[in-house]
Amino acid sequence: MKIEAQWMRGGTSKCWVFEAEHLQEGGTSLDLLLPRLFGSPDPRQIDGVGGATSTTSKAVILHRPVGDDVDVEYTFAQVGIEEAAVDWGSNCGNGSAVVGLYAIEKGWVLPSGDVTRIVTRNTNTNQIIVQRVATPGGSLASVPDARMPGVPFPGHPVGLGFQDPAGKTTGALLPTGAATDTITAGGTRWTVSMVDAGAPVVIVRAEELGLDQARYDSWGASLELQLDTLEQIRRQAAVRMGLARSTAEAARAIPKLAIAAAPAATDQTCDVNVMMLSMGKPHPALAITGSIALTLAARTPGTLMHGITGDAPGSTLRLRTPAGVIETWSQEHNGTLLVGVDRTARTIATTIIHLPEVPGSAVAAFLAGATR
Repeated sequence: MKIEAQWMRGGTSKCWVFEAEHLQEGGTSLDLLLPRLFGSPDPRQIDGVGGATSTTSKAVILHRPVGDDVDVEYTFAQVGIEEAAVDWGSNCGNGSAVVGLYAIEKGWVLPSGDVTRIVTRNTNTNQIIVQRVATPGGSLASVPDARMPGVPFPGHPVGLGFQDPAGKTTGALLPTGAATDTITAGGTRWTVSMVDAGAPVVIVRAEELGLDQARYDSWGASLELQLDTLEQIRRQAAVRMGLARSTAEAARAIPKLAIAAAPAATDQTCDVNVMMLSMGKPHPALAITGSIALTLAARTPGTLMHGITGDAPGSTLRLRTPAGVIETWSQEHNGTLLVGVDRTARTIATTIIHLPEVPGSAVAAFLAGATR
């Protein structure tokens, strides 16, 4: 089997981008096909195209919708690494940044002016994301020069505006109806905020985890010792938010978990210190869908985020992450709220992925044996 694909960087993530019709040609279920393409289950993903980390084991599947209200629809897939599984339960904000660029490069959308507006819909969450891709002089720059924290090289600038993002997964910004809740895990009661915007996120205060607010660079090592407890919190939050019937059934990708604290009094470069977990490990930057949830949480009285920021943040919120400070923005226009962030993106390679011709039943048997 030969499958056309494009390898792209969006924000601080890398993903394989497919057109839906190319994946359908083999007639194999994507839950079987994608892990085999990526080389899962295997912590190295040595026999596939996966990057063996949560930020590089991603797929974005695009198609052109029939209606006129949206330019491109896409589905995001978080492909397991040590598990032959695909999580379809959430979107990836960094991965979303490749969609508009791909559409322009492939001629699906014609550039218009110095900035081209592409309306996209994420099918995982039914979220409309308005993308603005720089097209100076009516075309993509031959040598993109936009830079962002966490990426050493430049790319094309892409603005992502999430349209009315509250409650797209659970139906409510505060799925439990409360700005804060209490969860018991590891023999301790934890105060958390559970928020759904961009993606469902459970927020924990850094102080409760014994983290030194003045030494953000020490958080990662401390969190590594508390991952089991944090996973218990996350799984219980999944049940409380209506995302799973039991903690055992909670998906790996959602809800995301964020640790937050006020910056040191002398630090004027950010409004909040944040570290997020991704697939059970500290994220090297920040999940952009998670940043949308944190931004709306900061705007919502009673949440842990609002307790940190107060009413100070206006149209922007500065979040310190392991990769640097990320700035989100909020705009209201004609009763519609856009919450967004600016990213960069670029195409790394256009290729054909070769996969042995294996019947679907044989793939299923292989994966079942590999995961036992």
